[in-house]
Amino acid sequence: MEHNRSYLLWAGLALASAVLAIEPVLWLIQSWRDPSYQSYGALYGLLLAGLVLLSLTSSRPQGPDRRGRVFAVFLGAACVRLGGQVLAINILSALALALDVFALAVFLRLDQRRIALSPMWLAALFLFCLPLGPILERVAGFPLQVMSAHVACAMLSPFFPDLLCEGVRLRVGGVDVLVDLPCSGAVGLLQLVSLWACLNTFYRPAFLPALGEGLLIAAATVLGNGLRITLLAAGLAQGVDTMAPTLHSLIGLGTLALIALTVVLLYRPKPARPRPARITTFSLPRVLHFPAVVSALGLSLAIVSAPRAPVDQSALVPPTELPGQLLGHPAQEVALSDVERAYFATYGGTARKVQFGPMGVNVVRTTSPLRHLHSPAACLLGMGYQVRFLGTRFDPLPSSVYEATGPDGQVWTVAVSFVSGDGQRTAGVGEAVWSWLNGSSREWRSIQRITPKSMSDSDRAAYEAAVLAALDL
Repeated sequence: MEHNRSYLLWAGLALASAVLAIEPVLWLIQSWRDPSYQSYGALYGLLLAGLVLLSLTSSRPQGPDRRGRVFAVFLGAACVRLGGQVLAINILSALALALDVFALAVFLRLDQRRIALSPMWLAALFLFCLPLGPILERVAGFPLQVMSAHVACAMLSPFFPDLLCEGVRLRVGGVDVLVDLPCSGAVGLLQLVSLWACLNTFYRPAFLPALGEGLLIAAATVLGNGLRITLLAAGLAQGVDTMAPTLHSLIGLGTLALIALTVVLLYRPKPARPRPARITTFSLPRVLHFPAVVSALGLSLAIVSAPRAPVDQSALVPPTELPGQLLGHPAQEVALSDVERAYFATYGGTARKVQFGPMGVNVVRTTSPLRHLHSPAACLLGMGYQVRFLGTRFDPLPSSVYEATGPDGQVWTVAVSFVSGDGQRTAGVGEAVWSWLNGSSREWRSIQRITPKSMSDSDRAAYEAAVLAALDL
């Protein structure tokens, strides 16, 4: 009978955890399937499942049963899930799933098998199932750009006396080189940190020493990205087209592989000291098992039903005024989709899409750029386009330029600029978000200009000039 009551408690808490996890799991799977997230999370999910299966089949668990610890983890996951629900931040809700992974690893006693895995580091590895890449680029992309540019400048200066370094812009051998957002090294940094977390699941080091070594690995990754930019810039200065897709990719993969190989060969953290062997069973009186289950289920249902109050809503901003015609083409308003209208109704901000003949302008205005601003690739990939980043230009306005090929085969050129209410102008969403986070610029606009790829350079330049003049830029 006692075992039956214990099973009732376990089953009740498992059901309550499942109620909390349903929505984050569905969102996570959607992020794997949606190209706009640019996520490799499904691959990390397969890796995680493989590691768990490998440990489970290695042997039976040995040592004392410490599974009682998962009860406290349930409360922690519930608090995180509540925060994500109330603040309407999907990725925060999904973070609670990492605590579920920890609880599951403890329950399966993966750390007590022949192939032992650390529950804590398995939970850390799970974080890479989330779409962290776009978030890291937007939140920390600009500082990474600046650090990489400084490293490249230091590496190039002994060999190029005429080198000029201005922020993320380098001029070497008469060639202008920009460390733009795709060159920030954010993707490589995530890959190397995930390798560190994966190794730690086997080595099972203590947290603080491993964290210190992880910071060293992150620093080495930034240096490796600086080396990549150095090779690209030096090649351009010597007349080698290092921006050609194949050569550009080979240089990037080579420098990343060099750092990864160094980590695999040299990273040998000391395992954490084993704790004293003692049995830590959950001692809740059996008379409280049923009330505890009912309370857990009630808490879960209350959390998933809690009203949402997004913390990063944009303040009320008027829609951007656009002219009635450009270059002889009358303006045709393009209606927002149902999803777009619902999004802006929930999170504030405004958006307008206007067509001028075969050319278009999309303008988003917001005081919450972390929520609303992104590169054109995010939307275009989600709409089935193939997107290729062409680079950054500064005339007549700092702009990131993309080539987008639609499902119908038509090719478009998309230029985007980000302009703040106080006059700051940038081609990168990372710099706009960073400026907003440090409080220097509160209101931002994303200005996209869409033209057919077949349009002549002179006609495209005339259209760009007309758009920017109409917007007083």
